Amino acid sequence: MTTSTSYFRYPSFYCLLAIALLNLGLTLNANADTITGKVIHIADGDSLTIMANNTQHKVRLLGIDAPERNQAYGKQARVALNRAINGKNVTVDWNKRDDYGRIVGKVVYNGQDINLQQIQKGMAWHYKYYEREQEPEDRSRYAQAEYQAKRDKQGLWQDASPVPPWQYRRTKR
Repeated sequence: MTTSTSYFRYPSFYCLLAIALLNLGLTLNANADTITGKVIHIADGDSLTIMANNTQHKVRLLGIDAPERNQAYGKQARVALNRAINGKNVTVDWNKRDDYGRIVGKVVYNGQDINLQQIQKGMAWHYKYYEREQEPEDRSRYAQAEYQAKRDKQGLWQDASPVPPWQYRRTKR
């Protein structure tokens, strides 16, 4: 008879292992879904529609908030997004829908994070209210991009005191 430890003798080990594997599975499933399709409409600087598998999907760009259409730089933000991806095939990594049923996710075209590009061009703010929904690396990149766009007076940062869209929307209610 050997004296080696057998895990079969320890049912609590299996319970812990099962719980760990279950938690790992739930975490992996909670991360992100991916959808790929052609951009068929740009609504504004942070919203678009893609066609994937003969179905239209409205998408809200995660982690950014662009000026409203009738707000200063609203048209420029829409044009910048339009030039970057309209008519192109993009991938959207997402894990939730907003109150309007839109997919909320990161749009990637040709390996480039389009959400981040909107911030870098000064066409959107890093939407810190929802930053907990971002991956930590994205959260950091978006915050840094906003800082640099502001420092370099890119896009909307040319104004001395640009009004964030979330404040603008509050005044219009």
